[in-house]
Amino acid sequence: MDGQEETAVTPDYYDYTEDGRSIGYATPCSLEGTFDFATTFYPMAFSLVFVLAVVGNVLVLCVVRRYRHSRDGPCSFSLTDTFLLHLAVADLLLALTLPFYAIQWAKGWLFGDVGCKIVGGIFSLNLYGGILLLACISFDRYLAIVHAVSTGWHRRSCHAHIACAVIWGVCLSLSCVDIEYQKVIELPYLDRNVCHLVFPPDSSIQWQVTLQLVKLCLGFGLPLLVMLYCYVRIFRSLCHASRRQRRKSLRLIISLVSVFLLCWAPYNSFQLVDSLLKLKVLQGGCQMNKVLDFGTMISESLGLAHCALNPVLYGFVGVKFRKELLSMWKGMLASVGYLGLEGWGQNQRRRRGTTSLSTDSENTSYFSVMM
Repeated sequence: MDGQEETAVTPDYYDYTEDGRSIGYATPCSLEGTFDFATTFYPMAFSLVFVLAVVGNVLVLCVVRRYRHSRDGPCSFSLTDTFLLHLAVADLLLALTLPFYAIQWAKGWLFGDVGCKIVGGIFSLNLYGGILLLACISFDRYLAIVHAVSTGWHRRSCHAHIACAVIWGVCLSLSCVDIEYQKVIELPYLDRNVCHLVFPPDSSIQWQVTLQLVKLCLGFGLPLLVMLYCYVRIFRSLCHASRRQRRKSLRLIISLVSVFLLCWAPYNSFQLVDSLLKLKVLQGGCQMNKVLDFGTMISESLGLAHCALNPVLYGFVGVKFRKELLSMWKGMLASVGYLGLEGWGQNQRRRRGTTSLSTDSENTSYFSVMM
């Protein structure tokens, strides 16, 4: 919204002192329609994303955990397996913060200043961590497919853990801003408290614009460029494959990039317009502010839905992932007596023994998005 960072709280129609007290309206524009829409839309949207994201990412974590226990050694995972594990954790933790914001818009912020800082920090950390991990997955697929023969570097999960540590370090530094400046403030119109970023009055605009532009670059521009470059090179390297394989790979590549663009391009476009308005590069009025606020609310929820789509795009699309998931469900059903097949477990062990060698010998990841 106008003046909002990533935590989905309130349009910046109020000026706030550093201790969070409102000192009046920053614009005479009416807020009634905006707040009425927010109190209805946000709880429904955040609740829906929460349910879908938790179900999808928990399934991914269960399948990854099941597969990991079948391997020995800390470096037994491939790079992509490790990135998918971190991505699922990031998306799950991000989804777990959404009920707090849904409750905020339905009843007000009920979790105190400490809860505001913690939830805001977790939200920011995992939001941008998940997006940067998508770029790492793209780059890993690029190395595995385009440089599968020429590269002499053995791709192992130990290297992925180092890359993930760097990503989490960068995202933690960004989330420190939320931890420092998130405060509970009162909205006079709604007569309720919200968790909101409150910067020092003498540098508030500079802080907001800087954060918006930094996150526009790190949270959208850079990952998009990496994905485009890697997937174009991947598709070009697969030109010698069969026509059916090329069509399948092209559809998957277009799906990955298109969903990322559809989810995050609108939100970042509104944030860019908001920054230009703050810098007075663009001139706005009440109508512009209203369009910006409504657009940001809808596009932000669309962007957050990406954490529910990631399990489908990067996990369930893989044939081997689906087979492992089906095997896991059959095992769970058999363990509680629904299948009643006495020899099922022995058959599964024999089948796993016959397929483990071929799985280990593959150049691509067990959970490869290209398989």
